[in-house]
Amino acid sequence: MTTPHLLQQGGRVSRALRRVALPTAAVLLTCSACTNSTPSGNSAPPAAASSGAASLRDPLFPGLGNGGYDVSHYVLTLAYQPEANTLKATAVITARATQALSSFNLDLHGLSVRNTTVNERVARTERRGDELVVTPSAPVGRGQEFTTAVSYDGLPATIEGEDGSIEGWMETDDGAVGLGEPTGSTAWFPGNHHPSDKASYDITITVPAELKAISNGTLKRRTEEGGLATYAWKNPEPMPSYAATVAVGVFDISETTTGGLPVYVATDPDEADKAQDMPSLIGEMTAWSVSRFGPYPFASTGAIVDHFPELDYALETQTKPYFQKAPGDGLVLHEIAHQWFGNSVTPRSWKDMWLNEGFATYAEWLWEEEQGGESARETFDAFYSGTHPESKGIWDFPPADPPDAGHVSDPPVYGRGALALHKVREAVGDNTFFSILKTWAERHRHKNADTSQFIKLCEEMSAKDLRGLFDAWLFGEGKPPNAPA
Repeated sequence: MTTPHLLQQGGRVSRALRRVALPTAAVLLTCSACTNSTPSGNSAPPAAASSGAASLRDPLFPGLGNGGYDVSHYVLTLAYQPEANTLKATAVITARATQALSSFNLDLHGLSVRNTTVNERVARTERRGDELVVTPSAPVGRGQEFTTAVSYDGLPATIEGEDGSIEGWMETDDGAVGLGEPTGSTAWFPGNHHPSDKASYDITITVPAELKAISNGTLKRRTEEGGLATYAWKNPEPMPSYAATVAVGVFDISETTTGGLPVYVATDPDEADKAQDMPSLIGEMTAWSVSRFGPYPFASTGAIVDHFPELDYALETQTKPYFQKAPGDGLVLHEIAHQWFGNSVTPRSWKDMWLNEGFATYAEWLWEEEQGGESARETFDAFYSGTHPESKGIWDFPPADPPDAGHVSDPPVYGRGALALHKVREAVGDNTFFSILKTWAERHRHKNADTSQFIKLCEEMSAKDLRGLFDAWLFGEGKPPNAPA
């Protein structure tokens, strides 16, 4: 992600969770467990159904996410009318119950729910703020896969975030865009909107034929009928809901390849002159990132370059980062790096945001270093001394412990997160450090991870005790001494 208060002219932006182990004795109970019987031959009663939790109790965003189920797939079918800014849609959500459910919650901000079914049977719903409580006609058993279909419509909302930024569904000069980090996706589809519950997506959008509709993944088909065009996009790899997007408007389309990987770039004509090199730049930077971070984690790459001057950030929407205007090289590299760090390896909780932003910021430093610009050490020194234009405020709090939701995208998460990575590099040496980056991306590919797992990996691969380093640079208050690692 990229943030408003650190936006540089023509440059980059840096914006302002179950495994059950069988006890040893379980081998003696295998037969009775398979027949759902007790050793005496009596049938074991099924677990009593109860309501799924209305929150996952995220430390920074306690209202986000829901308990009792894991989503595996979303099918979103949207019809958007730009003149009225109205959305008519259906979300079909496939999930598996992690407990016996008498009811469960979905996150949804605004909009009117017209009909809801669970396993094709009518379900009762109730709105409680941004929670949609769904009560199926019969309980859902633990371990059961179930499908929920929600039909809804209305005026999708623009949401003001805790840090004052805007997200959600936002009108542009020729259409609209849906952006979701951290809470905005709740404004245009119901779901389990927490980064710990990733899923694959099929997103179909119908718009007036003179417009285009761009989303994540690969375009499977475009059809046109009665003055309307329908675009069907498929994103088969797991995606956190905050990285989902729909952009509607007038776009010029470039379709190329890099190393056999499709590159799809949509550019608003108002930005075309400044963004004419985007297709080749996306290809070049994706190839460079593969060399540094390992295999690209998705089936396609690309970008959306919009003309939306009222917005002051870009976002790492999966497979196609969204840019509100023609970006500088550093910003493009930042968002491409997020495809590994944030989209494929996704934080288990929002407190681990530095695993996204510190990594993407440090990727910028590496790119600059390898293009013959300042070395990563020189950039480190500029941040540490306060002479770098993005260094203001980096000592305000520890990057691995943002104090609240309003600070989740503040400078420590970006700049000081990158400083911590450079200190790791100096402590373990280049060969081990770059092996750590690739191993991190490979071991947690399409999964969730947290800071403790990264620390463990660094110590495992370096055979060093790095507790002091991480205590100082990730968890310590104030500016740590810049002693040799």
